[in-house]
Amino acid sequence: MKPIPFFILLLLTQCVFSQLKITGTVLERTEKGDPNTLADVHISWLNSSAGTVTNSNGNFSLAYSTVHKKIVLSYVGYVSDTITVNRPNLGKIYLQPNIALEEVVVRKKVNSIQKSLFNPQNTVNVDSREMLKAACCNLSESFETNPSVDVSISDGISGAKQIQMLGMNSPYLLFTQENMPFIRGASQIYGLSFIPGSWIESIQITKGAGAVLNGFESISGQINTELVKPLTDQKFFLNTYANNNERFELNTRYNTVLNDKLATGLYLHANSRSGKIDRNDDNFLDTPIAKQLNLMNRWQYVDLEKGWVSYLNLQYLTDNKQTGETSYDPDVHAFSNQFWGSEIETHRFDASAKIGYVFPELQYQSFGYQTAYSNHKQNSYYGNKRYDINHTSFYSNLLFNSIIGSTQHKFKTGFSFNYDQYDELVNSDVISRIDNGVGSFFEYTYDSLERLSFVAGLRADHSNRLGNFITPRLHVRYSLWDKASLRFNLGRGKRAANIYAENQQLFASNRNITTINSLGKIYGLDPEIAWNSGVNFSQKGYLFNRLFDISIDYYHVNFKNQVVVDWETPQEISFYNLNGKSTSNSLQFDLNYEIIQNLDLRATYKHYDVEVTYNKGLLEKPLQPRNRVFINLNYETQKKYEGRQWVFDFTSNWLGKQRLPDTSTNPTIYQLDAYAVPYTVLNTQITRIFNTSLEMYIGGENIGNTIQKRPIIAATDPFGPYFDSTITYAPTLGGIYYIGLRYKIK
Repeated sequence: MKPIPFFILLLLTQCVFSQLKITGTVLERTEKGDPNTLADVHISWLNSSAGTVTNSNGNFSLAYSTVHKKIVLSYVGYVSDTITVNRPNLGKIYLQPNIALEEVVVRKKVNSIQKSLFNPQNTVNVDSREMLKAACCNLSESFETNPSVDVSISDGISGAKQIQMLGMNSPYLLFTQENMPFIRGASQIYGLSFIPGSWIESIQITKGAGAVLNGFESISGQINTELVKPLTDQKFFLNTYANNNERFELNTRYNTVLNDKLATGLYLHANSRSGKIDRNDDNFLDTPIAKQLNLMNRWQYVDLEKGWVSYLNLQYLTDNKQTGETSYDPDVHAFSNQFWGSEIETHRFDASAKIGYVFPELQYQSFGYQTAYSNHKQNSYYGNKRYDINHTSFYSNLLFNSIIGSTQHKFKTGFSFNYDQYDELVNSDVISRIDNGVGSFFEYTYDSLERLSFVAGLRADHSNRLGNFITPRLHVRYSLWDKASLRFNLGRGKRAANIYAENQQLFASNRNITTINSLGKIYGLDPEIAWNSGVNFSQKGYLFNRLFDISIDYYHVNFKNQVVVDWETPQEISFYNLNGKSTSNSLQFDLNYEIIQNLDLRATYKHYDVEVTYNKGLLEKPLQPRNRVFINLNYETQKKYEGRQWVFDFTSNWLGKQRLPDTSTNPTIYQLDAYAVPYTVLNTQITRIFNTSLEMYIGGENIGNTIQKRPIIAATDPFGPYFDSTITYAPTLGGIYYIGLRYKIK
């Protein structure tokens, strides 16, 4: 073996300072001398517009700055304070009242979903408080109260949930965990359930092509999850959950702070679902029998005085699912024609490490190193069809940050390296391939701190499968007037479609699989290429003395090449490269408004126009509602002694009609209507906070009991030619009612 050239080693990295948060709690002293937390205190870096505000518990989290060393705390009626940052957790900070001021103090509530008016990218930040409004057992269930993305059911067998953005499925999204690619390749379908909700500190949802430093694959957007940090997390956290479908969950976090610079955390998630649920009496399970064990060990080292930051993550997961007919016993009936059944067994290991350094004499200059390894092994069968995949992935990125003349002109540059090895068994066919690529990127940021800011990026990549190509991306923000921003973005994305891993629901049918070879390098197909352009208007202000914000988005995605997944022939599924037009147009209107004190309204309307050229011609994309309406109401009582409080949450999701794949050539009994009727899904949760350590919640999902009457075609003849569970447009499981408990030790 030839020695690895030194310059390749330099490619294995990325900056980690976007992961580091400066945290603390702001308080005051009452007349009796007792501490009292302060909400809505403004915290910002000295001589910078970048800042945040404290939440209702007085806590704040501010992204670490490589340029500044001091933060400023300001609050109406109190003396402003300036603090030097020399550690990540600043602990308790007390503000002194300004007795010379005779002002009325106006306090506003900090929203758990926030969009900055100053960020050139159209990004929504979702903090951990939002995920407490629903059960949020894993990432796929963390968007029930959030209209930024759409959640759908992949099929009538597995119960897997998919995320959609701009009318496109999850493979067109870039999923990252702390800005490293995470859910991709083999984990596309089930990977959302591999990130427990209790491990998540925040989620950043970006519409559009994203930044070049994160790669070239994103087309519709990016979803990044930030995990809790051992140095700033609670010492111990426990969350238990149970529902009426015999699903039980346990989540724990235990952190040990070894000294003021080093801490470690051990996180555990376990769940099981043992009940056989068949509410629609089609003799098929409405949700799988399942169990999962998920473990993570996390290390964090921070030395702000010397400029070093590092993280190490080790994670192991085992996940097993069984589904199919209610009488199916895998030990007796596997690969027989007596009863139809399916088992999916997954083992996954992840390891990642990163290190960053800020030059002590040049605070605006830093570099970072990041690398990640994963192995995902899945063995599965669906009836008499087999699908196994073993995916080994290695990723690394090197990033250097600095300025050009002043902090108004910043740049990031670096190199990246990707390696993916896929070994698949599709029935009796063995398919193996290795994808590797190396790239470099440069991103320039201009920020006037007032009117105009923009980010222009360019990356050049070489891939053994995708060839040599360039990826340009541009994000522009302009402040029209006070608290109003107009954004524009344009970007190109390119990706290899993993046709079997991304469409595993096809195996839960008796459709014949056809691939029309284009002499490409990925399953005989060429890579997907698309341009994404969009505009966003955001306005914040007051209406009837109540805070509101509105946002209007319009995005257009135009595919220059696409791997078309064609379900339009009932007994067949075809994969082929696009020969014609494929576009997605999406319009979204958001309104957030405090109706009365502590009662918040979140309302969204979405309109999608998604068309794809199939062999039958240009058609509306199936299973995609053209119109959606989302409404969320949240009410919180005033906090009392030790934080006692009630929290009430209600969510309504209305989905308009959806075109269904053509079934007109099936026998009449196995035909579906051309369009699915509109329906509404209602969710609610009530949380009782007893004190700062203990809270209990009860809730219901789909409390209106909306279900698809026939999620499986030909369920009585599962080995016949018409059996098909892939046309799923509504919930397959009725009302879910749950109870849970959260306990923490700070």
